Amino acid sequence: MSAPAPSTLAIVDAEPLPRQEEVLTDAALAFVAELHRQFTPRRNELLARRGERRAEIARTSTLDFLPETAAVRADDSWKVAPAPAALNDRRVEITGPTDRKMTINALNSGAKVWLADFEDASAPTWENVVLGQLNLTDAYERRIDFSDPRSGKSYALKSADELATVVMRPRGWHLEERHLQLDGVSVPGALVDFGLYFFHNAQRLIDLGKGPYFYLPKTESHLEARLWNDIFVFAQDYVGIPQGTVRATVLIETITAAYEMEEILYELRDHAAGLNAGRWDYLFSIVKNFRDGGAKFVLPDRNAVTMTAPFMRAYTELLVRTCHKRGAHAIGGMAAFIPSRRDAEVNKVAFEKVKADKDREANDGFDGSWVAHPDLVPIALASFDAVLGEKPNQKDRLREDVSVAPGDLIAIDTLDASPTYDGLRNAVAVGIRYIEAWLRGLGAVAIFNLMEDAATAEISRSQIWQWINADVVFENGEHATADLARKVAAEELAAIREEIGEEIFTAGKWQQAHDLLLQVSLDQDYADFLTLPAYEQLR
Repeated sequence: MSAPAPSTLAIVDAEPLPRQEEVLTDAALAFVAELHRQFTPRRNELLARRGERRAEIARTSTLDFLPETAAVRADDSWKVAPAPAALNDRRVEITGPTDRKMTINALNSGAKVWLADFEDASAPTWENVVLGQLNLTDAYERRIDFSDPRSGKSYALKSADELATVVMRPRGWHLEERHLQLDGVSVPGALVDFGLYFFHNAQRLIDLGKGPYFYLPKTESHLEARLWNDIFVFAQDYVGIPQGTVRATVLIETITAAYEMEEILYELRDHAAGLNAGRWDYLFSIVKNFRDGGAKFVLPDRNAVTMTAPFMRAYTELLVRTCHKRGAHAIGGMAAFIPSRRDAEVNKVAFEKVKADKDREANDGFDGSWVAHPDLVPIALASFDAVLGEKPNQKDRLREDVSVAPGDLIAIDTLDASPTYDGLRNAVAVGIRYIEAWLRGLGAVAIFNLMEDAATAEISRSQIWQWINADVVFENGEHATADLARKVAAEELAAIREEIGEEIFTAGKWQQAHDLLLQVSLDQDYADFLTLPAYEQLR
């Protein structure tokens, strides 16, 4: 008697989309279903392990490099696989969601790499998940164009040799995709995003002289990197491409991963391309993990925590040293400024700050850095050109002068700054504005001349939560309390209503965003991720 055929993925509670049959083919869904069967149980175990680790940090208020992996760190003989030609020069990378207009603009931007984002810069509506995949395939097939209905402006791709190399970022391990289920169980969003993209494009990208390249977000341990490596091995065998074709860059944007950088590269060594140093998610992770560690872990206003803060400098310098020791690229943080079409003085000041930031990264040994807007590409390019010249990277700069002790990475109290009342007001203002746009399906949102993504909302609500629970007293004498947060949020909501008018306000999701921000900022039980309760409201 033959074995029953395995169950197939079901599309659940989703309106049909134009051309979705090109993405959701039977063969592609069978591949995603197989990824789910093979790897979701381990993913679930690793999510549970995150909770155990967090409980241990709550008990000890400290972190250290892992004693059980000391041999990996001590062994100087291993390196990651050499970078493929398409990923050897990464001096400027642009980030953004995969809508049609952004796809064309990012590929045309002059950046070396485009981080095509299905994660923090994309709200995971079914439309964004499916049509984002379609836009990337259309771009590789050169059948993508876009006409802006408001401006009448048309967008088309430049010649192939002028286009950025795509590095795609799937969702983090914690998120489900409710519209794709196997036997009534939702498939992890990471496996949906990775699976559909890899299945449709791996061979197509090889034929274009590139490959399936990925950014891995929110990794918390080397065991999570090992899971990704096993997925890559399985996927390459499944579609019949050579092992080592996949390349992955890991975002070191959690405090636990900062203590396991070498181990993460080791687990992925045949597929590793580099590590990236984020800021907002990294600070969010510090608050999340050390939220009951007392006054010494209380962060000041997010804008006061620059990359030159001692504990942030320890993190970035360790990242560069680790990457170069192992032959990997070190990629720096985000320049989020959006140029103003109306205020040249605002632009001048901001451009000077961006230049100083990128000069610092290039001089510290980073091989490249992120920008959020095409107008920033030339500024970042000039900073890295000045240091690199004709060289594609500076992996030969080993930074052996860097020495970071375990305590240096969590020495929050070395920062000479305190939370302020204006910082609370800004966290509320940005949080409401971002969540409102996210609930309408937008993940990359221009707020106060900065391009913000979900990490901004996470650090904003985390700071409100931390300041209230630490009973912070602001410089104006007011205590951080739940009542003060409610008062500020009510004032902010009223100001938005006044600013945009009743009709637009009512058509938006403003009250819903206000309520959700207060829920995750004031609940005694700190939500692991804002996007989990937000996803329940995303329709």
